[in-house]
Amino acid sequence: MKNFLNLSWFAIAVALLGGCAKNSPDAFQGYIEGEYVYIASPLGGALDKLAVVRGDQVKKGQLLFELERQSEAASLTEVEKNLAQANASLTLSESTFQRRKELRSSPAGVISAQDLDEARAQRDADTAQVAAQQAALDKAKWSFDQKQQFAPADAIVHDTLYRQGEFVAAGNPVVVLLPPENLKVRFFVPQEMLPQIKVGQTVSIQCDGVNHAIKATVNYISTQAEYTPPVIYSRETRANLVFMIEAKISLADAADVRPGQPADVRLN
Repeated sequence: MKNFLNLSWFAIAVALLGGCAKNSPDAFQGYIEGEYVYIASPLGGALDKLAVVRGDQVKKGQLLFELERQSEAASLTEVEKNLAQANASLTLSESTFQRRKELRSSPAGVISAQDLDEARAQRDADTAQVAAQQAALDKAKWSFDQKQQFAPADAIVHDTLYRQGEFVAAGNPVVVLLPPENLKVRFFVPQEMLPQIKVGQTVSIQCDGVNHAIKATVNYISTQAEYTPPVIYSRETRANLVFMIEAKISLADAADVRPGQPADVRLN
């Protein structure tokens, strides 16, 4: 009995899909979808500052959150001090080398070749030390900077996943963004209409509560059918095949739609 009811509902759904396709062949059912951006720090730490709340509109480069970074600040200060000392040593050894070079090349040959070689070796060692300290500074500065994360683009704050004071593990997202350019409509068309749709084609979308047509551009056509009958492809069953299409919402209309909204899509 249960199997009979399931088959009955399936038959009704197929009939409705076929009826829609016949009554309105240029209108297809779909829904709005968003591709979210999850913002995380590659380093862990306590959430020291959460600069946004859910629903905020943020601009590119705006601060989203900051993790505790006292230890990174201390390391940065120490490495800056070490680099300054290394540069001072290099300045002194470079001066000593140049002076001994002049003395060695004078007619009197005041110093020996060994003295000149020692000065050159000290200068080279100090040069290597400066390079090592500069690399350490770059790493310390990177770690310090990574404790703050900024919006990579204009977007809506879809959600925040931690509260201020909570510990955030490395790589765990703290803020979820939805840039307007990441909104798209996903709809389904019967297989016989598939040749009429091309990537780059413009479609019109109608959503409840929006009193104007929304424009979108087809950017993806599925390579596989969404429904495959469990029998040989006869003329009767292949009419049930539908293919998924995706089209990016225009930036001008992105503010009028939200992910999850049902949509009616028409080809232009």
